[in-house]
Amino acid sequence: MARRNLFQPPAPPEPNSDAASKDQKPRFPNTGAMSGVRSTLKDLSSNAVRDLSVDVIEEAGPKDRLNFSDADVATLAESIRQHGQQVPIMVRPIANKPGHYQIVYGRRRLRALQTLGIPAKALVRSLSDEEAILAQGQENSQRLDPSFVEKALFAAELMANGYEQPVILDALAIDKPMLSRMTKVARAIPESVIKAIGSAHGVGRRRWEDLADRARDAKIDLASLIQALPLDEILNSDDRFARVSDAVAQKGKSSAAPPPALSVKLPDGTPLAEIKDTPRAVTLRLSKSDLPEFAQWLRDNAATELTRLYQAWKSERPSG
Repeated sequence: MARRNLFQPPAPPEPNSDAASKDQKPRFPNTGAMSGVRSTLKDLSSNAVRDLSVDVIEEAGPKDRLNFSDADVATLAESIRQHGQQVPIMVRPIANKPGHYQIVYGRRRLRALQTLGIPAKALVRSLSDEEAILAQGQENSQRLDPSFVEKALFAAELMANGYEQPVILDALAIDKPMLSRMTKVARAIPESVIKAIGSAHGVGRRRWEDLADRARDAKIDLASLIQALPLDEILNSDDRFARVSDAVAQKGKSSAAPPPALSVKLPDGTPLAEIKDTPRAVTLRLSKSDLPEFAQWLRDNAATELTRLYQAWKSERPSG
């Protein structure tokens, strides 16, 4: 179901609809965070834009973008210098710092304005934390969407800051399964690695999940791995992702060789068992030809004997 655009003013009422509107319940109840931000964002149509000094605007709060480059800021600054600031930023007052504001959205525009040393055209709105997050997410839908991994980091930061799941889902316009996939990637791949790669707009969810899975299965320390990669020489973030992915694949192959099987023999040399260790399991094999009766006995008593071995192992471990 398409989500309602909070930045579009509501359509005027139909003629002669007064009688029907009295009995009809409002489509969106006037309660909750969505209602608060909805009523606030309706004020956008009034063009109530203020000029604020960039020195009183702070960049605290969750970020929905990876760090933008100096070149991006310089390009935008030159455009603003020539044509003026065409799109206002949004800020909200900081309660314990009168006269100061926190950025809600428009961080790159703010950086460009700071470079130029000119005031920012800003919409000033009194928003709660949840309302600010929702406004930030709504504004994203009006411009180029953040990449999958940028959304994943944003979602992880919101969760770490204690935002409830419904707020995160609304802010990012995603469902629960997608949120689960995003948090899986954000937990498996260190933030330093993601920032070194960049936004990678051409890399979708499946490739990020595959990178996380392969690094985990091969027990690869991604943070250490990228230290040896010349990522700074690669300008395109999609190419940086490909370089890291290739390195993980190569390292995974070199570490994929399983350890040799362990052969267990009786004192007289009779083969008793063979133990194989793989990344996912330990396998015990008994020879039915050499010791058929013992093999059958172990088959019948495996549950009891394995439980006994586990309890013996556990009792030998130091407490606490």
